[in-house]
Amino acid sequence: MLSWETWKVSVLADCSTWIAGEWMSKAVLAPGELAQFHVGLAVITGLPAAFPTLPLELTVLYNSLLFTVGASDSAIEGESEGIRAGLLRVLEACGACGQDLSTEELWQKVLREVTVEELQAPLHRLGALQAAWWLADSRLGSTAGLFRLLSNAEDLGRACCSEGQNELLSLLKAWQIPAEGASLPLVQSTEDLKEILCTAAAFLQGLQELEAGNFPTALSLLQEAAGGFCSKRVLAQIYTCLGCCAQRMGKPQTALQHLKQALQVDFQCLPALSHVAAVYHELGETEAELQALALLYEALGKKPPAAASSSPYFLIRTELLVHPPILASLLRHRHPSEVKYLLAQRCLQDGRVADAVEHYLDFLALLQEGLQQQVPLDGGSALPRIPEVFLEAASALEQAGRHQDAIIVCEEVISRTTDLIPWMLRVEERLEQPECPLPGAGLAGGLLSQKKESRCCLAWRAAGYLHQGWAWAKLGESKEAITQFSRCLSSLLRVQLYGSGVEPTESLLPEVEVLQKIRFLSLIGRGAQFLELGRHKEALLDFQHSLQISPGDPAAASYLVQALWKLNRKQEAAAHWQKFSQRPSGEDGRQEGQERPFPLYLVSCLKQATFPHSESLARSIQDYLRTTSWDPSS
Repeated sequence: MLSWETWKVSVLADCSTWIAGEWMSKAVLAPGELAQFHVGLAVITGLPAAFPTLPLELTVLYNSLLFTVGASDSAIEGESEGIRAGLLRVLEACGACGQDLSTEELWQKVLREVTVEELQAPLHRLGALQAAWWLADSRLGSTAGLFRLLSNAEDLGRACCSEGQNELLSLLKAWQIPAEGASLPLVQSTEDLKEILCTAAAFLQGLQELEAGNFPTALSLLQEAAGGFCSKRVLAQIYTCLGCCAQRMGKPQTALQHLKQALQVDFQCLPALSHVAAVYHELGETEAELQALALLYEALGKKPPAAASSSPYFLIRTELLVHPPILASLLRHRHPSEVKYLLAQRCLQDGRVADAVEHYLDFLALLQEGLQQQVPLDGGSALPRIPEVFLEAASALEQAGRHQDAIIVCEEVISRTTDLIPWMLRVEERLEQPECPLPGAGLAGGLLSQKKESRCCLAWRAAGYLHQGWAWAKLGESKEAITQFSRCLSSLLRVQLYGSGVEPTESLLPEVEVLQKIRFLSLIGRGAQFLELGRHKEALLDFQHSLQISPGDPAAASYLVQALWKLNRKQEAAAHWQKFSQRPSGEDGRQEGQERPFPLYLVSCLKQATFPHSESLARSIQDYLRTTSWDPSS
């Protein structure tokens, strides 16, 4: 009869060989089969631990853990209880106990007390697996400590740090794997696993340095990872991260080189294409940016090819070990509607009105189909709030001469926001509380958020009326235009601003400043239409009010001069004309460069509010000044 030890050796050898054979033949184990094997292994390891069979036990454990990870093909998470159980078996064979020790303490105890030669290779293999689990959990210190023990190099880490080298990578590269000898088949060799660990460690630390803003160090580590042992998909991701790092370092051309390398390695790495568009935007190369966005939109619309099967000799792979949040952020896939919006926005900003209209209408069609609901409107999304997109579309339609369509789009915004605005909105001109509220300030924060939402809705509704006013004006319907401008101004009467009112405009809340600008543009628009109808007194009042909102604005000042001239108040007109014509260019009541950019949907209104240059009026005023003895400066 076979002894227990001989039976264990036979069964363990059969188990390990079977696992390796199943993997190498690319067979896929059903969950039930894998579970049965684990039950059998548990029965065997339930017997007393003994040194003669421990190398086989640890080899079977190594193969089974590798096979389980490879079969799941998902990121490694949590602690490996199998590794801990293997270490406890080793201590049991030595007559020692370690149940109360942490996993790190277990490794220290085992590697310092167990010197049996036959166990060195199996323990190093198990240590490589432990490093994989710890790297996946970003436990770099624990990993470095383990390899100090495996290499018997307590002082190596300090030496590496003093020389400016990366400690963990130096320890990994210095690690000498014991000779395997005549061991059982392994489903992944320790040498391959070492290469994967080096690549993952460099990639992970590069991402951490990138997130911390240490860009030169991040660049060096990511370049190290790019030369490592990984699939084409991961290599493309590393090049993408290198591109992002170079971009943040202010090296856009270098960033483009890395991003193009990513696409050459794997064109399905669409986040790289998204970053290419962002770099071209930063460089101001609009044509190249639009081409990149169009290519990205086309690629997103195609059915992606079937994922390539994993390489049979890579059970533990770099992508299973490196999955920090920053990587998900850098490799975030754009939704097609986000890319369509970016195309529309960039075209509108660049004055490509016809293309902008086409893209905005496509985007609104996606909204109508309900596809937009799939896009998370988080901080990483390119999309603004939906009413703003509608208003931008209306702005594009206006500039394209499609004024009736612009009116219809604005009516949608007005109707959807009317019920969301309180009858009276009391607004503080500046922040009501610090950006970081004190504990227990949740209710106050909620009220502030509600107030901000009300301000936004009011701005969108007022902007809808503003656009309709300008659209009717372009259609030659001055009375209807005046009606819409008046509705815009009436809706803004719901706002009661309170505060000292003496600070400069730049201290206002952004939403308040937008409301003030909309009021200013409505007054200019309505006043211009009053002039068209010959209602000069009413026009004069609007221009005076607009100058109170934006003192020194050249358009408001020019309109004011024209109204005064038409009212035959020539002395006042000449005085204002001389005052504003002598003002330095760009001086409009605030220092140049201090003004916050206004929303894109207001840009067309700002252009329309510009006073049309009138040489005849200027000549008339100059003739008046020459023929009169009145001195405007007196």
